[in-house]
Amino acid sequence: MTTAKRRGILAVITACVLVALGLGVAFAVGDALGIRTEPSEQMRPAAAAVPDVAAPVSPPEFTSLDVPDTVRFGVALDELRDAVADAPAREGEASLAVEIIPGQEADSGPGDDGYELRGDASALRILAFTETGAVRGIYDLAAQVRAAAPVAALVGAHEPSRLPLRMTDLGAVGVAPIPAEWESGDDYSHASKAFAAVVQPEAPYIDETALAEAYADFDGFLRHSLANGFNAVAFPGFVEFVTFDDAPGGPVYADGDDHRDRAVALREAFAPFWERADQLGMQVFLRTDMLALTGPLERYLTDRFGSLDTEDPEFWSVYTAGLDELYEAAPALDGVLIRIGEAGAIYDVGGWDYYSALKVTTVDAVRTMLEAFSGQAESSGREVIFRTWSVGVGAVGDMHTNDASYEAVLDGLDSPALIVSTKYTLGDFYSWLPLNHTLEQGSQRRIVEFQSRREFENFGAFPNDLGTQYQWALQQLLAANDRIEGAWVWTQDGGPWRAGPMSLYLKSGFWQLYELNTQLAADLARDPDADVADITADWAREWFSDDPATVEAIVGAMTRSREAIEQGMYVEQFAKQRVFAIGLEPPPMMWIFEWDILTGDSAVLDVMYSIVRDSAGDGAAQGAGVDAAIASGAEAVAAVEEMRETVNATDASSWRSPELREAFVSSLDYELDTLRLLESYRAMILHEGQWHDTLSPAARDAWEADRAVFEQRAAEHLERYEGDLDHPAFNLTAAQLGVDRAERDPLMAWFARGLLVLALAWVVIGMLAARTRLVRRPGAAAARASWVASTRPWRARLETLGMDDLDRWLLFLVPVALLVATRAVQTSFRSWTHLAVVIGAWAIFAGVLRLCVGRRSPWPVIAAVGGVVVLRCIVTLVGLSFTGPGGYWFAFWTDPVLRTAYIAVAFALFVWVFVAAGWALAAQVGARRATGFVLAAVGAGLVVPAAIVGAIGLEQVLTLWNDEMGLLPWGLARILGITTYLDIPGETAWYAAGLGALLVVAGVLLALPRRRAEASGRG
Repeated sequence: MTTAKRRGILAVITACVLVALGLGVAFAVGDALGIRTEPSEQMRPAAAAVPDVAAPVSPPEFTSLDVPDTVRFGVALDELRDAVADAPAREGEASLAVEIIPGQEADSGPGDDGYELRGDASALRILAFTETGAVRGIYDLAAQVRAAAPVAALVGAHEPSRLPLRMTDLGAVGVAPIPAEWESGDDYSHASKAFAAVVQPEAPYIDETALAEAYADFDGFLRHSLANGFNAVAFPGFVEFVTFDDAPGGPVYADGDDHRDRAVALREAFAPFWERADQLGMQVFLRTDMLALTGPLERYLTDRFGSLDTEDPEFWSVYTAGLDELYEAAPALDGVLIRIGEAGAIYDVGGWDYYSALKVTTVDAVRTMLEAFSGQAESSGREVIFRTWSVGVGAVGDMHTNDASYEAVLDGLDSPALIVSTKYTLGDFYSWLPLNHTLEQGSQRRIVEFQSRREFENFGAFPNDLGTQYQWALQQLLAANDRIEGAWVWTQDGGPWRAGPMSLYLKSGFWQLYELNTQLAADLARDPDADVADITADWAREWFSDDPATVEAIVGAMTRSREAIEQGMYVEQFAKQRVFAIGLEPPPMMWIFEWDILTGDSAVLDVMYSIVRDSAGDGAAQGAGVDAAIASGAEAVAAVEEMRETVNATDASSWRSPELREAFVSSLDYELDTLRLLESYRAMILHEGQWHDTLSPAARDAWEADRAVFEQRAAEHLERYEGDLDHPAFNLTAAQLGVDRAERDPLMAWFARGLLVLALAWVVIGMLAARTRLVRRPGAAAARASWVASTRPWRARLETLGMDDLDRWLLFLVPVALLVATRAVQTSFRSWTHLAVVIGAWAIFAGVLRLCVGRRSPWPVIAAVGGVVVLRCIVTLVGLSFTGPGGYWFAFWTDPVLRTAYIAVAFALFVWVFVAAGWALAAQVGARRATGFVLAAVGAGLVVPAAIVGAIGLEQVLTLWNDEMGLLPWGLARILGITTYLDIPGETAWYAAGLGALLVVAGVLLALPRRRAEASGRG
């Protein structure tokens, strides 16, 4: 067998191996992306209805009160008096007496809030076994008055509440409505900054004037929450109140450390808040993330345990000692509420050395933590509430949605002091999600979480009546699990505090709109079979009007509110599927990522289109799914138009407040404008996907028409609502970037086709030059050398002998120009970051290789590398030539077969560049040294860009690159961080630089001449 033939066989084998490796990489990429879908079982609530609204009934004046003289009864009577005073008129007089039946408290239990109301409209008597039940009777009378309903209608027996624990968040207590903090609209911090005016950085740490105002604020919130039916409150904080003086091996804080003095000051300042809640019959749970840390505490834990070892039982003894200390100092506290799934800078307040870290991430860590906390709770007579909300990969990461993971984490943890809290949706508080079936399992005590001010549905700024959904969910869950004993309702919290409307519960904005969901959740927690239409009507009467026609109009509008939200803010065909990607489960509203950012990235929008396309079924006409999705947007707009017309047609004089009527109508105007904007955007992005998918000119024409409509509506939306703190404009930056990229796609496709023709011509000339007259043409020899060197690099030296200067320049310039042009087209001439990194890495590789060649001829390796670069560019240009970069990425995200084939070939050619370079050099310096030269060049090409990226910051560079390329949601970097969301270590760039440095060292060692050793051997 000749040498040439052996080399040819070796080249074929090498190519096959590289393609096989490429296939392996492609399968690994596909597995890492993990893009798949499955149908999602939807909730099936009853249709919302409008009740018959009776004429309003004026309440009597309560002139005689025979009620025990306690704080709880006094506050309840204040609510009754206020309700009567707020009524437009009063009719008649009435007496009210309360009788607590002695000797029954032990049998019924202190949480028993059942009672019986006897008498008639003029003389009412509440009989109860407990103070709790009697107080509830007074609050029920007050609610009846506010609903303009006859108080005598309550006469009869009232069973104890179905769910004895009804907890609320802290609302907006301690949060100041400062317009300047909302004006930018891009503060995505989840920190409420509650009590920011109270807590001071320097001793004595407390502003007494602000503290008094906050106490009054808290007292008002408690009174309102009690009237709504709540009996527990989640109060933020934990480590802020603890000195850790008794921590094992402590103290944690050294003498003079202001963390300790501040903890004492804060504890003394807020203890009266907790005591006030206790007086009024409200339990208080401190709400904290784990790990909760301060700088000294983290150093203490690290020094004592070697790391933040959350699987070590002794580690948690530090925190349980802190709870022992806190409960002794503040006996009014009832327990602690723990979350492990979210932590970090997004929740931290700048300038304060109190922060959280995601460190409880394994099954053993969670179980160890809960065993420690529940043991402490049992011994102290308290309770610990553990939230299953944990976002990530693995059993801990998906225990919120995965039955098996829930069991893996919590099976066998059956402490009577442990309560497990879970959101009622199988995910976050979005529409279209299934009921959370993990609430149907487990031996632990359970509570169900609800959110009134729906963060993902514009923070409650749109009408959004969740009554029938709440009711269906509770009825299903209670039928399946008798361990459910409570509900936790978020009246204000969830998501960023200052990126949406400046609506603060009981303080500013149109908070009355989402107060409906708070009242619904509380009433249904007491009686899951309550009539939700009546609750909605009572809400309308309490806040807006007692006129039956107006109330019916408001309730009628609210019955359409879910249709408007579900169809207008979601794309139903996508939202009804469970989508999985990158080991996570993206939410059903990915086109708004998140809260108010209309996304423009290819990953989300292309996958969304593919799901919409396939939703119509195989037998449906092409485009039926897209047409149906676009029609849904129009239906949502029509629903809001009808809602607005209904409310606007009411008699303005029948409303309690002109301001509230204006707020209601304005909210509908705002929703209508927003949904019209979303309607045009959904049509545009779906037609864009359709064009990439089908190459249909009609689809592109539709995109052009949609774009014109969208840009007009976007301009109108921004002009009308930008700077409006009650109705803030959506963030359209990412959407406009997507439009700009899509606009360039046809031109980029033509550029790609032109470059592809030129590249193919270069290759064809190279293939044919030796056998035709082309060989005499200028540049033909260069094309020939490029082709031969790229496919048979061992012949590169022979092919480059005797070339003239023009051919040599072409041999170098054609691949360089083609590489730069291809990458520029691939980025639509928008990503100079991409170009800088890619071209910079190639330039360093080529420069180092040239230095290694030294005084030897560089043209053989130039021919080999340049020739393969041309082939590699051809592969990319083929992908770009159909519908430009948008089509290239569309295929990547949505077509696994094309993605696999492309990655396999592209990877094989990429590695072949270095194989060909070494092979071409081997004829000049030998195989060993040639390998060393190539390794050193590759290492240098990796280490320099990686070090630069590391110095700048991986997150910053990825953010800039993604902004230019538009592959992942633009909001990802602004809200969570790309590296955090994708679980990319921040040191990755430095790891890459280290790998590059090792390659350089290995290359240099291989490249060193061995003349002395060889001479010594001969001697």
